[in-house]
Amino acid sequence: MDEQVKSKASVRRRAEAVKPFRCRHLIAVLECPSDIRNIGTVIRNVNALGVGKVYVVDPHGFLPDDWQETRERKALSKVSVSASKWTFVKRFDSTDECFDHLEKNNYRSIVTSPHVKGKTNVLLDEGDYTVFTKLAVWFGNEGTGISARAVERSEMCVSIPMFGMIESLNLGTSSGIVLYEVTKQRRAYQSRFSMRNRRGERAVPLPTVIRPQAEAEQPQDALEDA
Repeated sequence: MDEQVKSKASVRRRAEAVKPFRCRHLIAVLECPSDIRNIGTVIRNVNALGVGKVYVVDPHGFLPDDWQETRERKALSKVSVSASKWTFVKRFDSTDECFDHLEKNNYRSIVTSPHVKGKTNVLLDEGDYTVFTKLAVWFGNEGTGISARAVERSEMCVSIPMFGMIESLNLGTSSGIVLYEVTKQRRAYQSRFSMRNRRGERAVPLPTVIRPQAEAEQPQDALEDA
């Protein structure tokens, strides 16, 4: 019993520690993923990187409509290393249904693709992901990529620069890379400003990273000598 109490206390401490670093108005959207294991991998990335929510355009019915049922899916929990228990996931039947919901709640969308998609196109590290207060980042199907309809309704297309003979990455890898850059920029913004449009600059910027525990516990003189 004592170990259970300690474990629950540790979970609560971690939840409180990560709360200020989460990007509440950032959503990762998966459009028609064909493998539930990839959904689990993206959920793990989303939780680890501090993204607010996951939306899944799921015409195949991989996921239940109820979030609580999604949390209990063993296939998702195993692949996501239990991140599905800590991450809000909502499913939609179609791309337009998801866009309608996002736009109703004042979210703007960007899509990701290794290829030019007929919109404003930017390389990942050249984009500014703080210009929209509420942002949804879309990732396409593993085989066919992002749909033409998603491109049509989005603000721009973002690509990861490629330097090899292979010009694509799997969904888990690409979502991790893209969301790392997006969350890094948005945390830096949250650190400096308390309001939209770069207003409410803070006198003392908020921290943007959580230091590894072992490092945080080192004596200050040991850190200075390093």
